[in-house]
Amino acid sequence: MPKRNASAEYLFLAFFFLAIGCDGQERGQVSAFAQPSPLAESLPRFLTEPEDGFIVRNSPVLLSCAASPATQIYFKCNGEWLHQKAHNSQEHIDDSTGRTVWEVKTDVSRQQVEEIFGLDDYWCQCVAWSAAGTTKSRKAYIRIANFRKRFEQEPLGKEVPVNHEVLLDCRPPHAIPPPQVKWLKNDIVIDPAKDPNFYITVEHNLIIKQARVEDTANYTCLAKNVVGSRRSSTALVIVYVDGGWSQWTEWSECSSKCARGLQKRTRACSNPTPLNGGTFCTGEAIQKIACTTPCPVDGSWGEWSKWSACGPECTHWRSRECSYPSPGNGGKDCSESPLQSQNCTKGLCMKSSKYRQEFINTSETRDEIALYAGVAVALVVAVGIVLTAAVVLYKRRRHEYGSDILDATSAMTDNSHLLCMAVQPDLTASAGQFHGASFPPREGPQKIAMTQSPLLESMPLTHGKACASVCMSSMDSAATVEFGQNLPPALASADSELGSLSSDFRCHSIPHRSGMGFAAMPEKKEKTAVPPLGALPYDRRPSACGTFGCMGGRLVIANAGVSLLVPPGAIPQGQFYKMYLMVSHDDALRPVLEGDQTLLSPVVVFGPPNVPLLTPVVVSVPHCAELCSEDWLLSMQRQEIGGDWEEMLRYREEPPFPPCYWQLGNGVCHLMTETPAAYALLGEPLSPAAVKLLRLAAFGPSVCPSLEYSLRIYCLPDDDDSLEEVVELEKRLGGRLVVESKTLRFKANAGNLRLSVHNTPNTLWTNKLQDRFQDIPFGHIWPGTQRLLHCMFTLERNALSTAELSCKLCVQQLEGEGQILHVQTLLHNVCSPLSGGCLQGGSGALTLVGPAAFKLPYAIRQKLCGSLDVQSPHGHDWRLLAHKLGVHRCMEYFQSKPSPTGTILDLWEAQHLEDGDLDLLATVLEEMGRREDMNPQTTET
Repeated sequence: MPKRNASAEYLFLAFFFLAIGCDGQERGQVSAFAQPSPLAESLPRFLTEPEDGFIVRNSPVLLSCAASPATQIYFKCNGEWLHQKAHNSQEHIDDSTGRTVWEVKTDVSRQQVEEIFGLDDYWCQCVAWSAAGTTKSRKAYIRIANFRKRFEQEPLGKEVPVNHEVLLDCRPPHAIPPPQVKWLKNDIVIDPAKDPNFYITVEHNLIIKQARVEDTANYTCLAKNVVGSRRSSTALVIVYVDGGWSQWTEWSECSSKCARGLQKRTRACSNPTPLNGGTFCTGEAIQKIACTTPCPVDGSWGEWSKWSACGPECTHWRSRECSYPSPGNGGKDCSESPLQSQNCTKGLCMKSSKYRQEFINTSETRDEIALYAGVAVALVVAVGIVLTAAVVLYKRRRHEYGSDILDATSAMTDNSHLLCMAVQPDLTASAGQFHGASFPPREGPQKIAMTQSPLLESMPLTHGKACASVCMSSMDSAATVEFGQNLPPALASADSELGSLSSDFRCHSIPHRSGMGFAAMPEKKEKTAVPPLGALPYDRRPSACGTFGCMGGRLVIANAGVSLLVPPGAIPQGQFYKMYLMVSHDDALRPVLEGDQTLLSPVVVFGPPNVPLLTPVVVSVPHCAELCSEDWLLSMQRQEIGGDWEEMLRYREEPPFPPCYWQLGNGVCHLMTETPAAYALLGEPLSPAAVKLLRLAAFGPSVCPSLEYSLRIYCLPDDDDSLEEVVELEKRLGGRLVVESKTLRFKANAGNLRLSVHNTPNTLWTNKLQDRFQDIPFGHIWPGTQRLLHCMFTLERNALSTAELSCKLCVQQLEGEGQILHVQTLLHNVCSPLSGGCLQGGSGALTLVGPAAFKLPYAIRQKLCGSLDVQSPHGHDWRLLAHKLGVHRCMEYFQSKPSPTGTILDLWEAQHLEDGDLDLLATVLEEMGRREDMNPQTTET
């Protein structure tokens, strides 16, 4: 709104003229101003105002404004007047109003904007004068435009079945101003308005609603702003079509025209035809049945009848029938005549002509009568046959309908249980679909799947059934974990389905294609259907739970290397908390990675959230980084209930009084915090020498009934939980570990991982891989977000009698280090030392409650806290204890706690979970001159 205090503005201008003087004074000065006219006129009104702008590289931004009526107009930037030389002013008369219009322009350079320090942006506005007062324009903000080169998330290629939804992720680089994102299909811009099958979300992700065969293409994410444009890597989307059988043809004629033969019918895998690597139809393409065709029977004459009496013409007759046998099934009829005549008087017949003429007339009359009588008899016989056939057909159909009705009624009344029977499968139909398995309802308390509740859901205490003091759980025996009567916080399901591996032996990450195990495994015809991996009632999230009081306790997931220590005094006196600890395998709940960041630890969650803790608890999390302060920038990320992931700590850059404390060691990180939440360790390499440890594990089938043998090599984070997850998954798929796993030092040098098989006996085995090696791209391994990443090699033995496999699996990072896995295994269903043994699954969860959970007795702990918490003039107090135990990096954190000694001892307890030796602690106290504090005899009760 314009300001109308004219007198105040005049005073301001007067002092302003005196202060700035002439040209050449301080920056932001104006050399001269026109004195405002004393004539009464309206306040200046801006015709054009300065607009926001961005400085691209070193090009300045031109700002302009115009006002009328005005006597002068100048720019003020960040509260200071620009020098007069920085203005380009023009004055002209508006033809329509006849008033004076002042226009002013100025250039804002990159140097001017970079001189501004702080959080505020650089801004400029116009100030116009007239005799009535001053008017200020809107503020125009000038920012330096930038555009990073690397996408935060690039789309990944996929193989999807037809008519399925496809999601391609794209997070463009950080830019000012924010970039506009478009998607390219084979370098042609996708317009969702023209093709509604495409949809671009507000997060710039591309969704193909129903994948079509023509959607098979290269997809690229394109981001643009005033600086330029950036293109993501190309993602190849292959839309494949699984083959389907056509209808059966009609049965062919019997192959034999006489006796037994065969009939066949066919169908084609053309409904639809498999495309783009889709699976071929399973089942038979040809069906054959036995048939019998009657052989043709040729007719043959029977015996002649007796001769008839001698007739008027002195002849007699005899006949025979073609019925010994009669012709049938297309056989030939009898040849020659069925009648025979001859003279019966041997030439002595002497009949008169008159008698002969009468005999002829009488014979003709008899012939006509016989003809008409025969026709009448034939009609009567035909009508009778038709009526008889109609009656028989009617009775037969009525009998059939009646029997059907009786059968249906009988089935519904006497055999109603048959309605519940499963329909017998059609062996000729297309196989490969599973419609779910039926599990009978269970009696007793229901177990609720952890995947059905939100992350960090609150677990209120109940006065009923609670978690036992010692909880032992085995995640390989049940699909759910029961925490009393209340559902614990949970993450989404950790199970991912192993994709079927296509015959071209490409490397895969989970999920891939259909979820029915490995394509290289031969199918077995069994009566019971096997459900796909995702349908099995199984949950693989390691977890532990326990109910703790003021004496604290410990939760341990041994096979995952994760533990939670609740020290004495953390829970208020007289209260009990039902606490839990779990490892999340949900990809959706992992931290968002930026740049070259990588996930170095599993996502660990403990709770319940929002519970008051009096002292910090200690969460121990494994990590796979090879620690070197010069190579890594490490940070601890946290996600509280209902919030986003945020950076909580950065290694060696902690604030003076941090909200929590962490101690990094080789392979493990100990975090002291008072906030239940989800935690994860991220790392960003500062040099190509940064090393992330990977675990290499090779698996093969336990039973190999065919000639083909599949080796699967997994590249996993170097922690026991990841290996345990793969072992459990392979066990359900019929696989086993064929060689002891090894660790690989994987460097941040952008080198791909190359896998190859060597030294297979050529006389016994053949490598079906056309190429000699397979590569896993660096970008698939380094972020650590693609679980169960693996490649497969298929070997073929020359005979089923070959029962041993010996070869070398070479895994080498390009321009890096490598490992060799020596495989020597027997091909049968028995776990043996040569085959690497059979690993047993289970999370190994353990809950310890009270003093039994700690190495240091409670009485000794209390005495140490009482003697060392008081600062000594000589420094022989908790500060020296922190130096002796190597946890003195951030002394302010311990100082801020009610008992610094107790906090240090809690961290020592967490560090020495397995090798806790009180003699080592006693030695440290003896060096401090506090040996008597470890003597139980001097400990107060």
